Amino acid sequence: MEINVIRVRYFNEQREFHIPAGGIPVETGDIVIVETEDGLDCCEVMAAATLCPRRELPSPEATMLRKATPNDLEWIETKSETEKAAAAACEEFARRLKLDMKLASVKMTFDGAKVIFYFSADQRVDFRTLVRELAKKFRTRIEMRQIGVRDKAKQMGGIGVCGRSLCCTVFLNKFEPVTMKMAKEQNLTLSPSKISGYCGRLMCCLGYENEFYRTVKAEFPPPGSRVSTPQGEGEVKAIFALSGVVVVMLDSGAAVKVKREEVEPVGTGVAPREPGG
Repeated sequence: MEINVIRVRYFNEQREFHIPAGGIPVETGDIVIVETEDGLDCCEVMAAATLCPRRELPSPEATMLRKATPNDLEWIETKSETEKAAAAACEEFARRLKLDMKLASVKMTFDGAKVIFYFSADQRVDFRTLVRELAKKFRTRIEMRQIGVRDKAKQMGGIGVCGRSLCCTVFLNKFEPVTMKMAKEQNLTLSPSKISGYCGRLMCCLGYENEFYRTVKAEFPPPGSRVSTPQGEGEVKAIFALSGVVVVMLDSGAAVKVKREEVEPVGTGVAPREPGG
């Protein structure tokens, strides 16, 4: 069964996601009111409705209610100004209270019932006094949410070393573990500055092809093993999974590049690796 979905994004965020259109006709650029786990919110439509198999649509994080009315648009402007004022007040109070925290963003729910402050900190922060001061000033419920550097990058957006928008901003719904072992498996440089993303952590894209590399490299003789080539016998020094090439140091002292199918293991050597090993 196929359903109509639209691609939207929250105000002041770069991340885009899909939600069911609910039979409501919308166009790119429209402002719509949605319901989330935090209450009502507003989104901008980035792409109009398209058909999508229901099984391919992950659990939507918001439910479409209606297109924004003129009154809604006026309130959105007021809400935006309140969020800016709340951010400035939070930073000022945090300085006065000497709290070691960095404010990432502020979001006021559409019904004005709650203001959520997203912040990052290296250590646990006692923000009870800060919450009381903010509640007194804005006379609404205040919620503080500590987020990590990856979540902060996801909210703020940016451009990766590939020249495209950050994956977490565009399509990633959750963060998967990324390890240095993945970089080693793909013969990438281990320099942190080369394989770290906008957030300062290892790039999420290291995990995209990791399973492919593990499967393909299992078909190659591992580095250090003895092999026979058309040019003679030698020791495997490196393998290149994508091009299917093996670098062999021959007994004669010459280094040669040989296609995987032209290499045969000899002697005891090192046993071929199992997939995922």
